Amino acid sequence: MSLLSTLARLEAIRSGHAEPLATVRHRHLSDSPMVLIPLATAAEDGAPLAVLLGTDRAEPRLHFVPQPLNRDGRAEFLAALADELLPYLESYAGTVELIEGSEKDPATGEKTPVTRELCADAPQLIVPNAGSVRHLALLGRATRFRRTAEEPAPGPYPAPARVPLLGRWLTHLTERAQVPGASLLLPMTGLLARHWATGQSLLEDQQLAAQLAWHSPPPGTTGAEQAELAETARDGRGQLLHPPAGPATDPRFDEKLLAPAITRHDAALAALRQARGRHAAAGAVAEDVAGDVAGGTVLGGEGARVREAEAAVRESVAELRRLLLGVLLPTWEDVWRGLDLLRGLPPGGHVGERWEGDRWSYTGHRDRLAAGEPPQPRVDDAVTAARKLAQREREQVRVEVQEALDDPLAMAERRLSGEAFSAVVVEVVPEYDTSGRSPKPRPLLVLRTADQPHADPGREVHRASAPTAQKAEVVAFDPAAGLVTLRVLTGMGRRKEPEPGSLPEPGQTVVFTLFELTPRQSAPLPEPADTPWTHGGPPSAARSSTSGVEEWA
Repeated sequence: MSLLSTLARLEAIRSGHAEPLATVRHRHLSDSPMVLIPLATAAEDGAPLAVLLGTDRAEPRLHFVPQPLNRDGRAEFLAALADELLPYLESYAGTVELIEGSEKDPATGEKTPVTRELCADAPQLIVPNAGSVRHLALLGRATRFRRTAEEPAPGPYPAPARVPLLGRWLTHLTERAQVPGASLLLPMTGLLARHWATGQSLLEDQQLAAQLAWHSPPPGTTGAEQAELAETARDGRGQLLHPPAGPATDPRFDEKLLAPAITRHDAALAALRQARGRHAAAGAVAEDVAGDVAGGTVLGGEGARVREAEAAVRESVAELRRLLLGVLLPTWEDVWRGLDLLRGLPPGGHVGERWEGDRWSYTGHRDRLAAGEPPQPRVDDAVTAARKLAQREREQVRVEVQEALDDPLAMAERRLSGEAFSAVVVEVVPEYDTSGRSPKPRPLLVLRTADQPHADPGREVHRASAPTAQKAEVVAFDPAAGLVTLRVLTGMGRRKEPEPGSLPEPGQTVVFTLFELTPRQSAPLPEPADTPWTHGGPPSAARSSTSGVEEWA
């Protein structure tokens, strides 16, 4: 946690409400995001219990498993979830933009022009917290290898083709969520924590209701008091008035309400099976004594018992639906309330650029599915893992730089740590480098600053928000007088004199950073087939993408 974030949390404790950490919104928000709130069973990690989802705030849709330990019930739940979610994920695949580019021919080394498709937009999933992201990752891992009835050897319990397809999409989205700055799958608690500081810890912020309580406490109360109420207040039955934001459930809810309701459902199903068995036996008797009034009476009585048992099953399912909606709807409203808060902030200048990266990621996965590639492996090979790590490290640097350029509060954090400084131009002194065949402009900038940057002589600095990328070096720094002298090296054009507007004017406020504004590319990695044996060797058949087949126990 940075010093500025710590100060903002202390100020939130003093003021009693959340304090801003940003002046702009640093993540993309879709016009129609899919809000998805999962619930998992307490007995088995990753086992689904229910999902509430939808793109319309007023029309959430619930899917749940009446008996989470029943394999057939899980299969029906996953199929229903796939029917609900896949049309949304695939609806952005048809509208594309044509991007002109070039690629190098591996045989000749020459660049040839190519035209690529880029989806004009991409889906976006919003979940309550980071635990929900992990739960979706477990669902993706458990379903993307499932055998389908269309395969030559489907095996036991074949799944519909849409179930492993859903697993591949969930795996892609959850992996993309680990890339800093990506917005295809976003936890609401993380979004709010990036833009506002509360007076509680980051762990406590994972309770969405408690985190939101700091944003608008009623008059006469504080965010801390409202957060405590959101976490602990219970009704007359001992149930939380505001249940957790998923995927975990309240243990008291599991013990007092959910478990008895599931038990009643199991008993109703058992009674229905018995009634149907007796009805079938009565039907056989009636056939033997055709025309007998007693046989018809027995058959009619058993039929009435079947209808009563079916009604009991429907009632038990309806009871479970009411219980789960009571747990999920408060969190549903909280997620939409968080979206309202975030939409009140203007988007940052680099948000669109990062969203374009998400669109390329979505387009690439769409193309891999269309090409019939196998599902993502259970464990990445050495080169793939190294590439993912390098990409995430590179994107982390890029996001931090872009947020600092977009947001004065983010830049203030860098200024506080000595990685940047804001200054007023005192004087521009023309100077030239005459060591070459023709003199080159190397003007000096004398700046006055109240910051304390780590500006040692000879250190490279970069001008933020310059017309073109501009680099300078520190000539002298007098901390007591607050004067910094810089020699401008680049960003002035190719002429003998600096181009108009390329240098700041006296009296103008400028910001220089001691970090580069463009992250450096990592060293190239070998192809997976060329990986040395010391780093895992070439992928073998034993470690193919289907080696991690996992059937749901």
